[in-house]
Amino acid sequence: MPTKYLLVSGGVISGIGKGVIASSLGVLLKSIGLKVTSIKIDPYMNIDAGLMNPLEHGECFVLDDGGEVDLDLGNYERYLNITLTREHNITTGKIYQHVIELERKGKYLGKTVQIVPHLTDAVQDWIQKVAAIPVDSTSEKPDVCIIELGGTVGDIESAPFIEALRCLRRRAGQNNFLHCHVSLIPVINEEQKTKPTQAAIKDVRHAGLSPDIIACRCSLPLLKSTTDKLAMYCQVEPEQVIAVHDVPSTYHVPLLLERQGLIPILREVLRLDALPIAPPMVRSGSEIWETWKTLTDTQDRARETVKICLVGKYVSLHDSYLSVRKSLEHASMRCGRKLEIIWLDSADLEIATEMTSPVTYHKAWHQLCTASGILVPGGFGHRGIEGMIRAAKWAREKKVPYLGICLGMQIAVIEFCRTICGIEDAQSEEMDDSAKNKVIVHMPEVSKETMGAVMRLGLRNTMFQDNSGFSKLRTLYEPETTQTNGVLPESNTSTTATADGEVATKSSPSQPPVISERHRHKYEVNPEFVPTMATYGLEFIGKDESGERMEILELRDHP
Repeated sequence: MPTKYLLVSGGVISGIGKGVIASSLGVLLKSIGLKVTSIKIDPYMNIDAGLMNPLEHGECFVLDDGGEVDLDLGNYERYLNITLTREHNITTGKIYQHVIELERKGKYLGKTVQIVPHLTDAVQDWIQKVAAIPVDSTSEKPDVCIIELGGTVGDIESAPFIEALRCLRRRAGQNNFLHCHVSLIPVINEEQKTKPTQAAIKDVRHAGLSPDIIACRCSLPLLKSTTDKLAMYCQVEPEQVIAVHDVPSTYHVPLLLERQGLIPILREVLRLDALPIAPPMVRSGSEIWETWKTLTDTQDRARETVKICLVGKYVSLHDSYLSVRKSLEHASMRCGRKLEIIWLDSADLEIATEMTSPVTYHKAWHQLCTASGILVPGGFGHRGIEGMIRAAKWAREKKVPYLGICLGMQIAVIEFCRTICGIEDAQSEEMDDSAKNKVIVHMPEVSKETMGAVMRLGLRNTMFQDNSGFSKLRTLYEPETTQTNGVLPESNTSTTATADGEVATKSSPSQPPVISERHRHKYEVNPEFVPTMATYGLEFIGKDESGERMEILELRDHP
């Protein structure tokens, strides 16, 4: 059977929620027993998201194969319980590089290489090849590929991709391509305005695409008069206008779409009933849907609040730590708690802030001191480092649960060496490459000259050590079965927050478990200082397969 394609594009403004809507459409398709994959197209010139400022673009999401990709791929993996590859994220830089490499190899036989047809054909070929890659536990070719086009239709940089998708619709054939366009319905003087969406649909049609579904982002449910007006002026039926209004949690969006009859529309346009779906897949889909409804209901009924203070460098844009936030949400849902994240800029905890802005300083410390737990995530650069160290010291001395991820673990090591081991000038090579006591050093195999895609990336094994029997963290990983889709808190305390919450455990009664987590780092604990730290009680209970790289640390008798 040919692959079905579902395109999600956006108009009026960017950041409108296309990723969540695309993921939610995938949930609906999985609920009827289909195998679903996803591709994200980002029309920027970067090869990948690895070097992009998180305050401008959000977090860089890391895949099993080490791909540094757009954060929306994290949404796809979390919602659909799939494992994607770096090839599932197409960028302008990546596709241009691909075409130029083909030209240099003589693949175009001396022809004048042009945007149309050569680049647009390359985009279509890429999509069709990647859409066939198995991404779930069935190891079978997906039935449906969801394609999200980043940015907004009308942007000059997305024009080649829109032309490629127009051609893909024809190449895929009748009833094999559905287009959902996401637009904004602003409310002005309590009136829902449709003109921006009418203009956006006009732009889409001018580009050669014709939306089958118009998903309208709005603060409140659409009025019938608004829906009828959009249907009339956008040349669709009223049931093809879907209201995606604000809801308490993004996990409610699949339920919102299902209640508006979206599954019958998907079945009709894509002729999904003609696909051979095995009975076990149908049962699995029904179970997924019931689990999803139970999950959202549990989240809504949670009453007891847990406060987690996230002490970071990029807290002004919460999407900079999207995977960490989602991991905390998953953990709180599992524990039946209502999550409250305190977003704390680490620089506000520093003495310099006390001098320049005492109100900000004391407010920050009050928030830290009243939290149930402290989490210090990854980051790069000097700013706010001393504030993180002070937060780690507070957590250790006051017996407050502390999770350090990547930089956060390095911070815990520096603080312990300074305060407990008496190495007052303990420092990271990243912060001061001339420091005498560099307890955190640059990894020898990582280039200091090139920046892109040179870190220690992707899924790596961590071996719990024989001395780890006391570990609370090991207890979380101990279950014999594989835990997936954010069921456990994402707790690889050495290198990165595992973006999709997927945790694989291998254990036997006679051996400590081996776990696999995603990594993204270029600095590590200096092995020369490990014996000193062990003497003072800091134990590294998880190491890499060589036993030389420190992966997880834990203090005894710390909550």
